[in-house]
Amino acid sequence: MVKDSNTGVICLCPLEGIIDIIIKKWALLVINEIGNHKRIRYTDLMNELQSISPKTLADTLKELKNNDLVKREPFNEIPPRVDYTLTKEGDELRQAILPILQWAISKKGTVIAHCSCSMIEKGKKIDRMDLAQEKL
Repeated sequence: MVKDSNTGVICLCPLEGIIDIIIKKWALLVINEIGNHKRIRYTDLMNELQSISPKTLADTLKELKNNDLVKREPFNEIPPRVDYTLTKEGDELRQAILPILQWAISKKGTVIAHCSCSMIEKGKKIDRMDLAQEKL
């Protein structure tokens, strides 16, 4: 982001590359889910993001990996195993979206968790403090 100190105009042109990645429907959800678990297998990620197709998840992971947001770690085992983790840049992006979530919660009061995430108690009210602790 570039800001002209004389006019106060903000130029978002430096965001062009990253915007192309994160505007895709599943990108931020995949990044957040990997961040929730710290390390997750492909099948577990599929289970967490219940309505994503295998092809869409594979394509999203490939694009995130190619943009150095996600690390893919294959293991030479039978059956084959692959773990996904966030890179430093992926974790920074995940941390950057937390203020957006806090803003959204402040506009609606609280949010009832109705997602497929296995790490959130169903029906739990999420408030700003929950997200503030997430930064830690």
